[in-house]
Amino acid sequence: MIIEDNEKIRNELCDFLGKNGYEALGPDDFEHTLDIIHKEQPDLLLLDLNLPVVDGHFICREVRKSSDMPIIIVTSRDSDMDELISMNLGADDFVTKPYNLQILLARIARVLQRTYEHASSNILTIHDIALDISKSTLTWKGNSIDLTKNELRIMHCLFQNKNKIVSRNELMQHMWDCDLFVDDNTLTVNINRLRKKLEYLRLDDLIQTKRGMGYIIYED
Repeated sequence: MIIEDNEKIRNELCDFLGKNGYEALGPDDFEHTLDIIHKEQPDLLLLDLNLPVVDGHFICREVRKSSDMPIIIVTSRDSDMDELISMNLGADDFVTKPYNLQILLARIARVLQRTYEHASSNILTIHDIALDISKSTLTWKGNSIDLTKNELRIMHCLFQNKNKIVSRNELMQHMWDCDLFVDDNTLTVNINRLRKKLEYLRLDDLIQTKRGMGYIIYED
């Protein structure tokens, strides 16, 4: 996401990034910048400092209160103090205008790799639904639910076997790693509790029941 009030620069960046394999969004509503960032949950923020309504430092500080998304400051303000403040507020990089587009592209790639190369192995996705193994959370459209150990194991098994029916026996083996302490009723209780949580995310139909066979999550 590009937070830049200069329309020409914003459009050029969107076009350039789009041609280089990125999906770029450049909102022009600066009254509700933080709301837009929270709603869209971009993978990276290109943030100008000189903005109407509130400046980039304020936005950087507020985003950092609830998110670790990478932030690259892209600004014409080139003082050491501006760079120091930006870094202290949690920015990942600081680029001054005018800049070389190819160098900016390389900086974006480096920050994305540094941020997500480890995290990606811990996150499974189906459509825009993200299962974070390390945090034991399920996230969709900016909202998250916390999962218990058993709920995480159920979702992990279903995500790994998307578009494939997983039997109750397979799920129980995945949850407890052996048949010794398996209680069929306990699986039912966990599935029901999990479905109740999914209602909060409006994902009531995410886990489909195949009567007599098991459960499935579809990725069309």
